[in-house]
Amino acid sequence: MSKTESMGNTETTDADHATDADHTADADHATGDEAAGADLSTAPQEESGTGSVGGPTLGIVGWIRWFWRQLTSMRVALILLFLLSVGAVPGSLIPQSDADEMKVADFKAAHETLTPLYEKLQLFDVYSSVWFSAIYILLFVSLIGCIVPRTWQFVGQLRGLPPGAPKRLTRLPAYTTWRTEADPEQVREAALTVLKGRRFRARAADDAVAAEKGYLREAGNLLFHIALIVMLVAFAWGQLFKSEGGKLIVEGDGFSNTLTQYDDFRSGSQFGIDELEPFSFTLDSFTGTYETSGPQLGTPRTFEAAVTYVQSDGKDRKAIVRVNEPLKVGDSKVYLIAHGYAPVVTVRDRGGKVVFKGAVPLLPIDNNITSTGAIKVMDGYRDKEGEKKQLGFKAFFVPTFAGAGEGTMFSQFPALVEPVMALTGYHGSLGVDAGLPQNVYQLDTTKMEQFKVEGGTGVAQRLTPGQTMTLPDGAGSITFEKEIKEWASFQISQQPGNGLALAGALAAIAGLTGSLFIQRRRIWVRAVRGEDGVTVVEMAGLGRSESAKLPEELADLAVALTATAPPAPEPAEAEAEASEGVEK
Repeated sequence: MSKTESMGNTETTDADHATDADHTADADHATGDEAAGADLSTAPQEESGTGSVGGPTLGIVGWIRWFWRQLTSMRVALILLFLLSVGAVPGSLIPQSDADEMKVADFKAAHETLTPLYEKLQLFDVYSSVWFSAIYILLFVSLIGCIVPRTWQFVGQLRGLPPGAPKRLTRLPAYTTWRTEADPEQVREAALTVLKGRRFRARAADDAVAAEKGYLREAGNLLFHIALIVMLVAFAWGQLFKSEGGKLIVEGDGFSNTLTQYDDFRSGSQFGIDELEPFSFTLDSFTGTYETSGPQLGTPRTFEAAVTYVQSDGKDRKAIVRVNEPLKVGDSKVYLIAHGYAPVVTVRDRGGKVVFKGAVPLLPIDNNITSTGAIKVMDGYRDKEGEKKQLGFKAFFVPTFAGAGEGTMFSQFPALVEPVMALTGYHGSLGVDAGLPQNVYQLDTTKMEQFKVEGGTGVAQRLTPGQTMTLPDGAGSITFEKEIKEWASFQISQQPGNGLALAGALAAIAGLTGSLFIQRRRIWVRAVRGEDGVTVVEMAGLGRSESAKLPEELADLAVALTATAPPAPEPAEAEAEASEGVEK
C-alpha cells in the first residue's frame, strides 16, 4: 500500500518511488519522455508545496485535504488494522451477549466490580459497539481512498506507451553494449521481435526500442487491497444477516427449523425469522467408534449421525453428517458438534403406575464421556398428608465402569462396555411452576429435600441396566432400563458472507504473491551507426526495485538479440586480421 504522506500541499512519496526517481535523475537529467525511471508504480507523484516563509496557511479546505491524506496513508491504515485486531481480543476473552447471554449473566454475577466498567465500554457487545464500528468504517474508507486514485493511475499506465530511452544508458544499473555489421534498422526490428516474444510491451522510439514488463505487480497490489475490502464487506454482511443455533437430539427424535425448536439461538441485527430455511430432520442413529488399544486408547475414530431430512418439497432424503462434513440444506448448514448418552428410565408411583418414561440426555464432563444430568418428574406422588410432591434425581453416568472397590466412579472408556448410573433422589418442588427459565441438565434443590431412610442416611444408589431403586415412604421407584440411547448435538447456521470471504481471502493471497514476486522493469535497446560505419548496440534495464534477476534477464535478452545481430570485431582486432591477411 504505497501512499503519499502529506501536510498541506507538501507530499513525500514512498521509498520505492523515491528510488525510481533517483535512478531517473542519474540516468538522463531530462524531463518528459526521457524520464524513463518514473511511474514504475502507482504511488502518488511528489508535489511542490506553496506558502509563506512561516509555512502554509491551511483553511477549512486545506485541513480537510490534510485529514483525507492522513486517513488514506499507509501509516494510518496499518494503525487502524492493528486497532481492529486489538479490538477483537476482548470479544474473544469476554462473553458476548449475542453469543451466550447466560455466560454473560454468570460473568456479571461473578465480577460485580468490573461489570459497570465493561458495560460502559460495551465489552459485552464488542462487534456491535460504537468504537469497533468506527474503527471498521475508518479502515474501510482508508482502503477505498487508496484504491480509487491508484486504480486510475494504473489504468493510465496501461493505456500509455513505454517511455523513450534515456540519453545515457550507461548510467542505468544493468547495461551491455556491442558492435555489429547489421544495419541499425535491422537491429531495432529484431529487438522488437525478441522483446514482444518475451511478452514485453514494446515500441520503437527514435533511435531506440522501449519495452516494459511486470504490470501484474501493480495489478496484484490493487487486487490485494480490493480483496481486503471484499473481506471487510463479507464480515459485515455475515454479522448482520447471520443466524446460528444449537439443538440436542436423542436417537429417534427430530428437529424442525423454527425458532421455538432451538435450545439456543443467535442472529444478526438484520436477520428476519422468516428467513429461516424451511426444513426438518430426524436423527435415525448415531455411530461412534474408538481406539481400543495402544497409547491412543479411547481416541474417537468414527463420529457420524444418520439422519432423514425433509425440505419444502416434502420428499424424504437420507444423509450422513460427520465432523467437518455438514448437511447442506439450501442456505443452511447442519454441523455435528458433540454427542453423548441418554439412559432410558421409568418412574412409577406407589401403585405401580408409570408417571415418567423416557430417554434422559446427560452431558459429558470428560473425554471418556463420564456424564451428569438431572431427571425431573412433574407428576411425582402424594405424601401421607395428601400433598402433591415432585421428584428430582441427580444422575451420574459412566459408560464403562471400573468395578466396585476400584475407588473411582469415572468412566474408563467412552463406549458402552459396562454402563452404570448413580442416582440421588429428591422430593419437593422443582421450581418450574414459577415460570422462570431453568437449566434442564441441572437440578435446583433449594425447595427440595433428599430422600432419607431410617437413621437419616440420604437415598442414593448405583444401578446397572435393568435394576430398580425403590424410594422410601411409598414414593414409588425408578428403573434404569436396559435400553441406552445416544444423542447428538447439532449446530444449524446460515452464514451468507462465507463464500464472499473465502473468495476475498484467495484473491488477497494471489494479489500479495504477485506484488511480492513480480518485478516491474523496463528495457531499452539503442542502435546507431558509429563513425566507422559499424552499428553500435546499447542495451540497458531498470527495475522498480533492485533485483539480481534484472542483469540476468538483460544478458539473456542480449544473447537472443546477438543471434540476429552478431557482434562485429573491434577496430584493433579488425586491423590485426587485415595485417595477417597481407602477410599471407
